[in-house]
Amino acid sequence: MTDTFQDKRVSSLQLSFEDVFSSGISLVCGADEAGRGPIAGPVFAAAVILDPDHPIDGLKDSKKLSENRRDELAQLIKEKAKAWSIAQCSVAEIDELNILWASMLAMKRAIEMLSIKPELALIDGNRCPKELSIRARAIVKGDDRIPVISAASILAKTARDAIMMELHSQYPEYGFDRHKGYPTAFHLAQLEKFGVSPVHRKTYAPVRKILERNGLTV
Repeated sequence: MTDTFQDKRVSSLQLSFEDVFSSGISLVCGADEAGRGPIAGPVFAAAVILDPDHPIDGLKDSKKLSENRRDELAQLIKEKAKAWSIAQCSVAEIDELNILWASMLAMKRAIEMLSIKPELALIDGNRCPKELSIRARAIVKGDDRIPVISAASILAKTARDAIMMELHSQYPEYGFDRHKGYPTAFHLAQLEKFGVSPVHRKTYAPVRKILERNGLTV
């Protein structure tokens, strides 16, 4: 292995694909998050180490797949991957840290929960979580370019959608089953009508405005 990968403390080093494949690294995980845009519910992240001996066809950005296809692929990933994990950050953590760093923390948790420790993490986006114990590379649009990140994207999205369906059963008036917490016109209308629920993100503008209007602080 080259010196490029010996210092495990520098987790955000930007590594070229040539470095990755010429270094002898074999255990690479992909990591991605789901749920940065919604105004309600937790943010989820997943990490996956694929098994080259058990390839999975059709992996791509979860947003470009139908719900049924995502569910099918999620099951295949869980069956065929060498390792996978799913983590989350709560609404309270999102409001405390802000959504960017809550997303980073959720990805860090997912990576560190893997049953097999990878040598390198490929992260969707333009930055890496802080204080990882392994090296990482951020890849813009990696969820559509890199199968192992696509797999993580699919697991994160399906896990978050499942939780939002559970929240719908607790708070049916908001219609979480329809929009999964995103600020659609319907969701915003219901928020105005019924007020802020315990699972709404209080630091997000549409929610914060209602709280401030009612004399409540975030």
